[in-house]
Amino acid sequence: MGEEEGMVGTSKSNDVKSNAKLTLLPLIALIFYEVSGGPFGVEDSVRAGGGPLLALLGFLIFPFFWSIPEALITAELAASFPENGGYVLWIQSAFGPFWGFQEGFWKWFSGVMDNALYPVLFLDYLKHTFPIFNLMVARIPALIGLTFSLTYLNYRGLNIVGLTAVSLAVFSLSPFLVMAVLSIPKIKPRQWLIVDFNKVDWRAYFNSMFWNLNYWDKASTLAGEVEDPSRIFPKALLGAVILVVCSYLIPLLAGTGALSSASSEWTDGYFAEVGMLIGGLWLKWWIQAAAAMSNLGLFEAEMSGDAFQLLGMSEMGMLPSIFASRSKYGTPTISILLSATGVIFLSWMSFQEIIEFLNFLYSLGMLLEFAAFIKLRIKKPDLHRPYRVPLGTFGVTMLCIPPAILLVLVMCLASLRTFLVSGIVMVVGFVLYPAIIYVKERNWCQFDSEQPFMPTRKDIEGHPVLSQQHEEIIDEASRGLLSSDLESSKTQHEYTEILSEGASKLD
Repeated sequence: MGEEEGMVGTSKSNDVKSNAKLTLLPLIALIFYEVSGGPFGVEDSVRAGGGPLLALLGFLIFPFFWSIPEALITAELAASFPENGGYVLWIQSAFGPFWGFQEGFWKWFSGVMDNALYPVLFLDYLKHTFPIFNLMVARIPALIGLTFSLTYLNYRGLNIVGLTAVSLAVFSLSPFLVMAVLSIPKIKPRQWLIVDFNKVDWRAYFNSMFWNLNYWDKASTLAGEVEDPSRIFPKALLGAVILVVCSYLIPLLAGTGALSSASSEWTDGYFAEVGMLIGGLWLKWWIQAAAAMSNLGLFEAEMSGDAFQLLGMSEMGMLPSIFASRSKYGTPTISILLSATGVIFLSWMSFQEIIEFLNFLYSLGMLLEFAAFIKLRIKKPDLHRPYRVPLGTFGVTMLCIPPAILLVLVMCLASLRTFLVSGIVMVVGFVLYPAIIYVKERNWCQFDSEQPFMPTRKDIEGHPVLSQQHEEIIDEASRGLLSSDLESSKTQHEYTEILSEGASKLD
C-alpha cells in the first residue's frame, strides 16, 4: 500500500481519528443536511395533503413516531460502534455479513438516489426565474456541471464540509426567519385548518413526509471521523431533531397562514413565490440563493455519508481495499467518484419518482436496523453502550413498532414500477455478495483482511479491556464476510496470538 492507502483498515484508524475535527456544531449541521437542509422540498406536502392542515399535522406528529425513535436508536448504536460504516456494522453484528452487505448496498443505492434530487431541486427553484431550465438542452448540462462541481468540493475534505455546513445552515434558514416575522400581521389562523380530502394524494403525502424526516442514521457512516463520537453523537442528534422540525414548521406556518394560495400551487420551489408575496422581490431572490446554498449542503452531506459508508465496508473486507484509499485531503477518492457517477445516471428522473424509489429501499434497510437494534439488546446485553436508550427490551420493542408500521405503510403505497425497480436492486445485491467472495478467493483484487471493529468496555483508567462479551463478538466476526481464510486452524491460531499479545501489553 502507498502512504495514502496505509490509513485503510480498522486497526489503522487511530491515525485517522487523530486528525478528525468534526465536533458538536459541525456534526449537528451535517445531520441537519443529511435529514433536511431546510424547508426546500416540503411544498409538495401541502399539495399532496389537499391543504395546509395535513402538512402541518404531519410535521408535528411524524417526528414522534419516526424521527425521535430513529434518532434514539442511531444515538445508541453509533456510540457503541464509533467507526466508519455505521449501520453496516450494526447489521453484521446482529445478523451476519450477508445481511450487513445487503444493508450497505440498499442504503448506498438509496443514498445516491437521494443525492440525485438536489441538483434537480436546485434547478426547480431557478426555473421560476429562468424558464430556460425547463428545457432539456439547458437542464442536462446544468445537472452534470453541478454534480461535478459539488463532488470536487467533497473531495477537498470532510472537515471543510462540516464547517461549511454550519455557515450554509445559517444562511439558508435566515430568509425564512425574516419571512416569518414579516408574515405575522398577515396571518389568518383559520387558513391553517384548510383541507380538501378529495384532493389528498396519500401516496405522495406519506412519501413527502417520510423523505423529509428520514436519514437520521446516515451520519453514523462517518463516525470514525468524529471527535469523541460516543459522547457527541447523542447530543448532536438531539440538536438536529429540534432544528429540523423548526425549519419545517416555521416557514409552513408563515406561508400558509399569510397567503390564501390554492394547494395545487404548492409545488417544488414555491417558497420563492411565497417570499415574494410576503416580502417582495428581494426576499424571493434571497430564498432562491438560500435554496442554492442549501442544496450544496445537502449534496455535500449525503455524498460524505455515502462515500464513507463504502470506505467502512472496504475496511471490513466487504469491498476491495481501493474503496478505502484516501486522497491527500483524507477523503475516499474512489468511493466519492462511484457515488457521483450514480448521481449523474439517476438525476434524469423526476422528483416524485426518485422519492418513491429511495423511500422503498430506505424502508427495507430501516426495518433491518430496527430488528438489529432489538436483537443486539437481547443477544448482547453487555455490549459497551456509552449511550443507552433508557428503556428495557420490551420498551425499545414498543419504541420500534410505530416507525416499523410507518415503513411498511410507505412500502405498501409504492407503485408497481417501484416494486419492480426495487426488486431488481435487491437481486443485484444478492448476486454481488457471492461475486465479491469469488473475486477475493481468487485474489483478483486486494481486500483488507482485518476484522471489523467491535466495541470494548474500558477499565477505570480508560484502557480497553477484552471482555468475554467482546471475545464472543470477535468469534462471530471471524466467521464473517470474506473470512474463509480465518476458518483455517492456522489463521485462527495466529489471530488468537494477536489478541493474547494485545491483552498482555495492556497488562
